[in-house]
Amino acid sequence: MWGPVRLPGLRSGGVRVHNNMVLRDLVGDVLSTLWAHKLRTFLTMFGIAWGIVSIVLMVAAGEGLRQGQEVQARNLGKDILIVFHGRTSMQVGGARAGREVHWEDADVVAVQAESPDCEYAIPELERNDVRAHSNYNNAAFTVTGSHPPFGYIRSLDVGEGRFYNWDDQKEARRVAFLGSDASKQLFPGRNPVGESVYLNAFPYAVIGVMATKKQDSSYDGWDVNKVFIPFAAMRRDFPDKPPGTSTTFDQLLVTPKSVEQHEACKREIQTVLGRMHNFDPDDKEACPIWDTVQEAKAFRQMTNGMKYFLGAVGIVTLFLGGLGVMNVMMVAVRERTREIGVRKALGAPARTILKQFFIEALLIAFLSGAIGMGIAYGICFLVNLLPMPDFFAGLVATWQSGLVACVLLGIIAIFSALYPARRAASIDPIEALRYEAGG
Repeated sequence: MWGPVRLPGLRSGGVRVHNNMVLRDLVGDVLSTLWAHKLRTFLTMFGIAWGIVSIVLMVAAGEGLRQGQEVQARNLGKDILIVFHGRTSMQVGGARAGREVHWEDADVVAVQAESPDCEYAIPELERNDVRAHSNYNNAAFTVTGSHPPFGYIRSLDVGEGRFYNWDDQKEARRVAFLGSDASKQLFPGRNPVGESVYLNAFPYAVIGVMATKKQDSSYDGWDVNKVFIPFAAMRRDFPDKPPGTSTTFDQLLVTPKSVEQHEACKREIQTVLGRMHNFDPDDKEACPIWDTVQEAKAFRQMTNGMKYFLGAVGIVTLFLGGLGVMNVMMVAVRERTREIGVRKALGAPARTILKQFFIEALLIAFLSGAIGMGIAYGICFLVNLLPMPDFFAGLVATWQSGLVACVLLGIIAIFSALYPARRAASIDPIEALRYEAGG
């Protein structure tokens, strides 16, 4: 019997020639080829894997920054427009420019009645010269008075007890809700709920304590260092200081009914207040507004732009890895020209040659992509175990970034495999048998 034929110039172990190579033999042949060129295969796979890691990590970092900043923005308040009073910069109806404007109680009623796109409109009156003391300690804190929705609007979550309600407001009760740090200073090591705190000698019953809050922006100090009381009690015990009057307050807090309505809500505020105080609604100096909704949108656009830029860098890296796969496969076609000629001479159809080289390139791309995906998500998991700064939510690897990376990987793998495979399948067997490696 004839033994197995071994042809010169082929890989060790010989080459099985079949009209239709089964997938198992095909994959085994591919793996043996890759193993025979370990360094070249590793460098190629590293390029693809690094591209996947770059895309996932860069997009995850951008998403983590965006989510962290959104949390911080919500700690200041829930989509609020903070309307400050100022000075007119435009002449209207004979009134001179430079006139000082102060918000009054009637403004709250007017804005609530004439602003259909606004959900809440509440006053805020503050004093930062109030001395506070308990039976255990004393300090100076900012005292803030407003309506009960203030707790919801400004994200003052209750840690113990409760926030003041409409009954407290209607009866002007002397009740106080303490910031977490104010509570610790006035009642060290104690539960203050039910105790009394004295504000400029006025006794206030502590009804609640705020939960710990992380805050990176403010217009009047950190909420954890404040004392919150009903607006009616604030108006009676701590009225606005001159040049304010007994009916003026510091700022108006307004929330739109939805994010989409916030521009209409802002315009309605300016129109109503302009009519009430005889200034042009377009006079931004008379009615300066801190628009946290617009600020959040601008920051979201910035972080999205950064995320897309970083993702584009990863995509470029991934494409370079795809070119590396194509280059390796072209070298493989050149090195195995004689082998391809032998197989064709023994009857192997062009589609079999095409299939082998195509699968070989796809295997390199998808194997390195899977390794890169595993490394990227592993890094995200490990980094998120570490303590993070308040403005950063960690590496948030979304399923969208993984899907985009996989789709790009598939496209690049197909294109990097197609040309070398077609090149191998089109080799003339007679010319291939004449080919000498290195010649």
